[in-house]
Amino acid sequence: EKVEYIFLIVFTIEAFLKIVAYGFLFHPDAYLRNCWNILDFIIVFVGLFTVALETINLIDGVETPVGGKGAGFDVKALRAFRVLRPLRLVSGVPSLQVVLNAIIKAMVPLLHIALLVLFMIIIYAIIGLELFKCKMHRTCFYSGTDIVASGNEKPAPCALGGQGRDCPLNGTECKSGWPGPNNGITHFDNFGFAMLTVYQCITMEGWTDVLYWVNDAIGNEWPWIYFVSLILLGSFFVLNLVLGVLSGEFTKEREKAKSRGEFQKLRERQQLEEDLRGYLDWITHAEVMDLDQEHREGLLPLEDQGSETESLYEVEGINRFMLFFRHGRRWNRWFRRKCRLWVKSSLFYWLVILVVFLNTMAIATEHHNQSDGLTNVQDTANKVLLSLFTAEMLLKMYALGFQSYFISLFNRFDCFVVCTGIIELILVEINIMAPLGISVLRCIRLLRIFKITKYWTSLSNLVASLLNSVRSIASLLLLLFLFIIIFSLLGMQVFGGKYNFEDMEVRRSTFDNFPQALISVFQILTGEDWNSVMYNGIMAYGGPTFPGMLVCIYFIILFVCGNYILLNVFLAIAVDNLAEAESLTSAQREKTEERKRRKMDM
Repeated sequence: EKVEYIFLIVFTIEAFLKIVAYGFLFHPDAYLRNCWNILDFIIVFVGLFTVALETINLIDGVETPVGGKGAGFDVKALRAFRVLRPLRLVSGVPSLQVVLNAIIKAMVPLLHIALLVLFMIIIYAIIGLELFKCKMHRTCFYSGTDIVASGNEKPAPCALGGQGRDCPLNGTECKSGWPGPNNGITHFDNFGFAMLTVYQCITMEGWTDVLYWVNDAIGNEWPWIYFVSLILLGSFFVLNLVLGVLSGEFTKEREKAKSRGEFQKLRERQQLEEDLRGYLDWITHAEVMDLDQEHREGLLPLEDQGSETESLYEVEGINRFMLFFRHGRRWNRWFRRKCRLWVKSSLFYWLVILVVFLNTMAIATEHHNQSDGLTNVQDTANKVLLSLFTAEMLLKMYALGFQSYFISLFNRFDCFVVCTGIIELILVEINIMAPLGISVLRCIRLLRIFKITKYWTSLSNLVASLLNSVRSIASLLLLLFLFIIIFSLLGMQVFGGKYNFEDMEVRRSTFDNFPQALISVFQILTGEDWNSVMYNGIMAYGGPTFPGMLVCIYFIILFVCGNYILLNVFLAIAVDNLAEAESLTSAQREKTEERKRRKMDM
């Protein structure tokens, strides 16, 4: 609490100084005319308002709840939004600018898709309300008691007749009075709960449980039609439109950024040509002036004497050494030329592929509790194959030269793998890595399999296109990390210490500390069992009643913004780069066909 007060004082001083410097509202560049400053001002104002409420409660003798929730409401969670301030770097990071612009430009079509999804959820919620209302509150009770007879399983709905589930235990009966599945959260009794249940089914998390509960309550003849159509229309079709929208907008923004970059390069090239032209004019003018001066002053006579170098070449031993050196350089150039032709030949390519395949087979033979003989054979194979890869690297370095060799990213990768393998072998031989058992660095040998991408044109183009998108992916990861931090801090403020229930069951997905909150938020983003975390949050605030049901807003916003928007941008980037790789491959294929056509014409 004291640390939060310190930060509140710092933020207040910052806001005060900016208001004094820029003005508050009516000046052209006033403080509140900047969106980020508005966010800061709201955070500071809410923090000061919270402190004022706590002070009033203290003066009136009202005890402030644990955790500093003055007046029963914790507004300090809004301070978590200050982590959005690093997004000001968007103007200086072009790749982050492309990602954010694509998301912002996609908001209008995404809003249309959201309205379509909302309309479909409303339709299916109304249908579910009419079909399954009050059907999921019967379960098996011990006869004459209000004790649920579930045995070792969780209670489930039952039916009084028809094709529904019967009570299997003796001395039990099916009767109403049960809140329903998930402590009365999952049902179709009213419009709100029906919409929440339909939305959960659209996310494809736990929809089979809802289907089986409905089957238990009314039979399995026709409810599958409702749920299968909901999944096909809602999850497979409508929600996947988000990917198409984001992919299209990302492609447009990338093309705009590329055109701006090309225009900037063109302007720089024109400026460089103008500077070079002026420099050449100045050089020409200086040479003319220098020639005029030489004609006026005359040229100095040359002495008819041999140079010192010529006198040295007259020595017999020097002549023989220089002749031997020239022959050596000639033979070296000839041998390097032959090696260059050899390393670029198809035979050398297939030999490398064969060695990579043998290396893969040698690694694949490792298994648990293998014999000592097999281990010795694998170690020997590792040394032989590493020697072959080393010979390949040295031969390429000699044939191409160091500068030409390291221009290629694949050659840099090969050099890294070979050098790492040599270091690993040395460390194992001198018993430095003996306590680790199987060397961890030995796993890097698996990367040699990717050497095949160098000779597979389409795969090589795809890898190159993906490498070109690293900046966009890194910017998206930064944006995703900020998003996770914000919702983790909000989750800590809202649900911290709340997931402690009377059943004494340990909940792993909690918000009790920051690392666990990060894991819980990331779990919700992936869609894995996110509804269980939401159910626990609802029960932590009193169950399926008025204050508790507001908790679902946090989880729905987190799941929609994180899973359907941010994570789909990864797929949009991948789709865009796949299209770019295909266009590059088709262009190379057209060039190859053009060369063949020219050879045939000749």
